[in-house]
Amino acid sequence: MFEAAELGHKVDKESYKAQLPALREALLDAQYELRERGSFPVIILINGVDGAGKGETVNLLNEWMDPRLIDTHAFGDAGLEEYAQPAMWRFWRALPARGRIGILFGSWYTLPILNRVVGKLDKADLRGAVDDIVRFEDMLCHEGALLLKFWFHLGKKQQKSRLKALEADPLTQWRVREEDWEHYKQYDEFRDVSEQVLLRTSTGHAPWVVVDGEDERYRSLTVGKLLLQALRSRLEQTTPDSPRSNAPPLLAPLDGVRVLDKLVLDQAMSKADYLVELEKWQGRLNQLSRHPRFRAHAVVAVFEGNDAAGKGGAIRRITAALDARQYHVIPIASPSEEERAQPYLWRFWRHLPKHGKFTLFDRSWYGRVLVERVEGYASDADWMRAYGEINDFERQLSDAGVVVVKFWLAIDADEQLKRFEAREQTGFKRFKITPDDWRNREKWDAYREAVHDMVERTSTSEAPWTLVEANNKYHARIKILRTLCEAMAAQLD
Repeated sequence: MFEAAELGHKVDKESYKAQLPALREALLDAQYELRERGSFPVIILINGVDGAGKGETVNLLNEWMDPRLIDTHAFGDAGLEEYAQPAMWRFWRALPARGRIGILFGSWYTLPILNRVVGKLDKADLRGAVDDIVRFEDMLCHEGALLLKFWFHLGKKQQKSRLKALEADPLTQWRVREEDWEHYKQYDEFRDVSEQVLLRTSTGHAPWVVVDGEDERYRSLTVGKLLLQALRSRLEQTTPDSPRSNAPPLLAPLDGVRVLDKLVLDQAMSKADYLVELEKWQGRLNQLSRHPRFRAHAVVAVFEGNDAAGKGGAIRRITAALDARQYHVIPIASPSEEERAQPYLWRFWRHLPKHGKFTLFDRSWYGRVLVERVEGYASDADWMRAYGEINDFERQLSDAGVVVVKFWLAIDADEQLKRFEAREQTGFKRFKITPDDWRNREKWDAYREAVHDMVERTSTSEAPWTLVEANNKYHARIKILRTLCEAMAAQLD
């Protein structure tokens, strides 16, 4: 794969000077048009061989274009905050909004390749990491991102000469680190692993571009022209590509029985028994939250359910058992303009808890396969692919030591009607009822079908769904507290 980048490509000085002004002007025009439209982000990955001109190219792009509209991020070793999060967290945070360009100097490819070369990953681990990357990039492209991946290459002899030249110049010797020479000693291993990774991740919507890094003028014009061509091609599309699903439609159970039909929604629990159980499980939760081993973990709790099913009340019983400095409750409503400028998971990525903390989501990323599906806010292709994207996201949380608990609070239509009417008649509860709640009741069957598909496709061993019979609020709250405590205890043990 790298042979074509070892042919000694060159551009003479006169030709470079002649082409540069028009290229820079065209890049600026495209960048400003991108900003004005604000319809998609541009993500540029800069990876490759040490000494092949990656840093110079990043600086050059910021010089050629308006740096105020570019988000540049250089990724080295992860810091303490980053180690306490899923491995992709620091890249999630760096994604540019629609209308902007993001340059990622070093990316989600760096660590898998390095760890395979030094023996921290075996072949199966590398395949798993690569598969995760492909699915993540699929999501970015389906969300509208223009993803450009540049690999800067040097042959082994050229790399050695380049590192020596940089080291010999007092102005550039700081750029050559001891680890660069260590990597040079493992050049053949790096080349082999990198080739495997690039071949498996060069896809139709996010192909790799391998750039000969030996000649500065050649690599600069190559990257600039490819960036301009990609920008102009996307900007000149008269209509955006509409996502289509080639999958067959989801089939409802032939006998009409769905997962919620098996729940006995009326579970008996008296107030006296509830108060005893409440004290027991809140005390247990408090103990677990202060357990020394919990400092290496976190909790993400997801609350979904029918309108008026008691999500808020259940959340309050959890937070009453915790130190106020230890948790955040994130109520999810319609996305803001800032959130709509990012992938749909972005507004949840930004609220993930640190070690020793809790984040409680009052509604969550499952809106993509529930309300967005039922109300037609997402295309069939978008909500159908979301099942896999959600499973990937939750698995990454679990791999990072996060306890993921998900609750669907279910009530029947008669109980919901009773609660709606009670809210309207109680002054301090009126804020809990909106016209949308009444409108959603008219789509009860559609939501019931969506919940069935959601549970069937996203209840995994890492993040199973707990279905809560919620006609009796006392029973629902105790079941939720008990389930949360048991999940935390299992992780800590």
